[in-house]
Amino acid sequence: MGRYILRRMGFYLIAAWASLTLNFVIPRLAPGDPAAAMFARFEGKVAPEAMGALKAAFGFTDAPLYAQYFTYLKHLVQGDLGMSYAYFPARVTEVIGTGLMWTVALAGVAVIISFVLGSFLGVLAAWNRGGWLDSGLAPALAFLGAFPYFWLAMLALYLFGFVLGWFPLRHAYGHDMEPGLSFAFAADVARHAVLPASSIVVATLGGWMLGMRNTMVATLGTDSIRLAHARGLPPRQVMLRYAARNALLPNVTSFGMAVGFVLSGSLLTEIVFSYPGTGYLLILAVRNQDYPLMQGLFLVITLAVLAANFAVDLICLWLDPRTRAHA
Repeated sequence: MGRYILRRMGFYLIAAWASLTLNFVIPRLAPGDPAAAMFARFEGKVAPEAMGALKAAFGFTDAPLYAQYFTYLKHLVQGDLGMSYAYFPARVTEVIGTGLMWTVALAGVAVIISFVLGSFLGVLAAWNRGGWLDSGLAPALAFLGAFPYFWLAMLALYLFGFVLGWFPLRHAYGHDMEPGLSFAFAADVARHAVLPASSIVVATLGGWMLGMRNTMVATLGTDSIRLAHARGLPPRQVMLRYAARNALLPNVTSFGMAVGFVLSGSLLTEIVFSYPGTGYLLILAVRNQDYPLMQGLFLVITLAVLAANFAVDLICLWLDPRTRAHA
């Protein structure tokens, strides 16, 4: 088992190195550089002598490419992703840290709720085939999941925010609220998150439920489940400990990929609600041609997906005895 973990770790380290290298190479293949774009934005108000300092600040120097690459790796090890010139002179890590906090709080919690609730409903639907969960709720959620989640977000915003006025229309908290560790601020944040989080949950719940339901149906027909019934085990124990545990593996694997959805911030949902997460930051970075911020966001998303998939490999190793036997 230890050799299996080391092999998987080596694979993900190579993938991480490849993503780091691509993150370095691609901006340098693009025409121009961040310093020139920033110089153009100021329409000649910045002295030409400042160009050299700006290029050095953004890592675009006249040094050989390999020297720039090792400097880039050195800064990454130190946690330095450079400066954002859309938010100049703020560091990219500070900007991403702020957006990441809101994205994890919103999309992260929504995806976890959707995964847990959808998987549990899928187990119940497969165990009681032909019941109202299987024949009614599953098709309804699949129908809702066929709509783009940003369309559901706009519908929820119009109905519950604009027409009924039950929830706020935009942002993560009210303009009259002072951020801090207080119950009033937490309640306001939760109220602002209801609509965007609900739109993500409704759009993804059907996929988790149907995936779990189909795998569970196939698992219920295996010999191990028949043997569990023949031993006289309680139905709930058979359902949860034997059938659901084996059927959960494909959903757990898919959950690792869903982390990319979380950290990209459910892009369009954040735009609809003007929610200040990483997806909204990415749109602003593209609009402002903020290359360092774009690089930092892509890097964080890539590394987070790799880390999540490695964690999923470890979870599958724990859940599935067959994986441990071949490890």
